[in-house]
Amino acid sequence: MALEKPYLDIPGTTVFDTDQAAKGYHLNQFAMSLMRAGNRERFKADEDAYLDEWPMTGEQKQAVRDRDYNRMIELGGNIYFVAKVGATDGLNYVQIVSSMTTNDAEAHAEMMIGGGRSPDGNRYLHEWEHKR
Repeated sequence: MALEKPYLDIPGTTVFDTDQAAKGYHLNQFAMSLMRAGNRERFKADEDAYLDEWPMTGEQKQAVRDRDYNRMIELGGNIYFVAKVGATDGLNYVQIVSSMTTNDAEAHAEMMIGGGRSPDGNRYLHEWEHKR
């Protein structure tokens, strides 16, 4: 019997569960490898060669090349791991996370300091069935 996952019904949210962890294992291991200076240097010198050392899917490698953090998460990445890709590019966490939204880093920081985003509209997808 499959595990019921009611959280799959939350729009715009990918929950990092065991299925995501399994799907993104190699992507996350790659990202964690960037904690070592020598690995960061190798990655920056030749991204494709370094990525080819990891048994990630083509989609995962392309998401890394594109620095598409939302896609990396969708493909099993954990934000705390894939943020190391952005850090390798010299980005701070606010810059990385804001790139996943419609805000720039400054607007994102202001929103978070101001108490976070409004819960309005953050509902389950099934509640919006009548609006489709």
